[in-house]
Amino acid sequence: MEHAVGGRGGAGPTRGWLDQRRRDARRGRHRRGLVGLAGALLALVSGSAPAAAAGVTISPLPGTPDASPQTQISFLGVPAGEISHVSVVGSRSGSHAGQLRAYASAAGASFVPRHGFGEGETVRVSALVGPPGHGERVGSTFRVAELAHYHFSPMSTQPPRAAPGAVQSFVSAPSLKPPAVAVLTSAPSASDDDVFVAANGDYPQRGPMIFNRAGELVWFDPLPPGKAAMDLQVERYDGQPVLVWWQGYIGSGVGFGTDELYSSSYRPVASVRAGNGYWADLHDIRITATGSAFITAYTLVKANLSSVGGPARGVLQDAVVQEIDIRTGLVMFEWHAYGHVALSESYWPRPSSPSSPWDYFHVNSISLDPWGDGNFLISARNTWAGYEIDHETGQILWRLGGKRSSFKLGPGTGTAWQHDIRWQPDHTITLFDNGDSPREHPQTRVLHERIDWADRTVSLISQDVHTPSLLAESQGSDQLLPGGGSFVGWGALPYVSEFSPTGQLVFDARLASPGYSYRAFTYPWSGTPATPPALALRPGTGGGLTAYASWNGATDVSAWRVFAGPAPTQLTPVATAQRTGFETAIPVAGGQAYFAVQALAGSGGVLATSAAVRRR
Repeated sequence: MEHAVGGRGGAGPTRGWLDQRRRDARRGRHRRGLVGLAGALLALVSGSAPAAAAGVTISPLPGTPDASPQTQISFLGVPAGEISHVSVVGSRSGSHAGQLRAYASAAGASFVPRHGFGEGETVRVSALVGPPGHGERVGSTFRVAELAHYHFSPMSTQPPRAAPGAVQSFVSAPSLKPPAVAVLTSAPSASDDDVFVAANGDYPQRGPMIFNRAGELVWFDPLPPGKAAMDLQVERYDGQPVLVWWQGYIGSGVGFGTDELYSSSYRPVASVRAGNGYWADLHDIRITATGSAFITAYTLVKANLSSVGGPARGVLQDAVVQEIDIRTGLVMFEWHAYGHVALSESYWPRPSSPSSPWDYFHVNSISLDPWGDGNFLISARNTWAGYEIDHETGQILWRLGGKRSSFKLGPGTGTAWQHDIRWQPDHTITLFDNGDSPREHPQTRVLHERIDWADRTVSLISQDVHTPSLLAESQGSDQLLPGGGSFVGWGALPYVSEFSPTGQLVFDARLASPGYSYRAFTYPWSGTPATPPALALRPGTGGGLTAYASWNGATDVSAWRVFAGPAPTQLTPVATAQRTGFETAIPVAGGQAYFAVQALAGSGGVLATSAAVRRR
């Protein structure tokens, strides 16, 4: 165990330099994010098109070199009723008719063209924005991508055969086969909140999963064979806590699916899809207080890679960040790494074949600023850096780490192949430093860092490492806990851990091999399923029966009451037993034909009743 000197708290940053950088970026005096091809492209295609007015963001952002042929035109920051005279003209496809559709979560609207754009063409956009009689002409110019296409084998739909002891099984819930969990360390000082993971790997079933600190299952939602789940967490939507996770298919290291939002009764609330012809990627989703969601996506485009020794007609895997209006599904904002981040910033080796995609950036986390200014911080695994993005202009305000860091990195603060860069409420930053694939560090570390804005330096507040040491080649997460400790998911390795504020390992659990969880979190959670409890009967001793009771997802069950009788409408209580885990076995006499169970709260109140089951 290793822990750097210093607490986990800290005062907020001195904002002067950061504020100046933001002002400069909006005035256009510092355009460090637009480099290489994008800078040349901006000069090439900008022509006489007007720039976006202050406070109005048009996506695709000006100078985007690889917008989707299916893109909509997003106007964010002005009421939909104050957007008029929209003109969208492709250099080859000509003028485009379409529909202007308003956002539900913010001022703005998307112009949805009736027909798509041509690959490789330049598109000019202009509109009049503002109240009647006081409108201002705004515009943007971008280029449409020449697309390449993904080619990968789908995940196997044949469930693997589980090794002995690798999965859990339940008499009353035979359709559930979650991975087994072994608790290795559990100190009294550890939190008692539940653990949230996405069970993946060579298990008979994959899916979002909650278990308690004893390793007992709380909730599991198995997905259809061939699909995977990632990034189970608790966020808030419409003022209520919701379970959020990604599910879909995985190929080329990225995801092709949707982000799902479920209520505390485990019912679907919303499904977030990427817009503009993309698929929602597995790496992250962040829900805002107003009802939008920041998500990641990927696209394959043809690109000139000669500046970094690659082919002039190469294939680039570009990383995309979108803000989606959850209620309408419209794209409110879209940012591409290509055109903002130079190809030369990548540490990832180029493929030997010109037709193989180069994943030069690989976005894997999004963190919204704690200042509430709308800007956000993203992590790029393959450039070893974090990027602060201006939500209005799309410009990069600063870089943390990598080849062009805006700050001098103090001892122990540098990362390699990192994941999960997160702002914390006190304006410090946490990072999951994989350090592997290929190997750069002897072990994976969890870092907590502070930026000195006046001196432009980064210092290490603390670091946590696992004992015995772990080296996770991908994935991973670090959740800073209210008391100053941290909860860690070890990514490609099947461990989840909690560290105290002084870096002591106070909780450690392991999912059965071979498997992984992508990320892991811990939260207080109260769930009451909309479905009724489950009951199964099996022969017991001496002519009796054993009643097996469970309720997938219920968190408030304290005891079970068993009813029996000659008919489903003629049941009386025959036994009561304390809950003993996900499934409770209760011995009962076997003289009756029908049985049912009631889930009881700690107060003795009835939470729900199962359907009546006939004795066989």
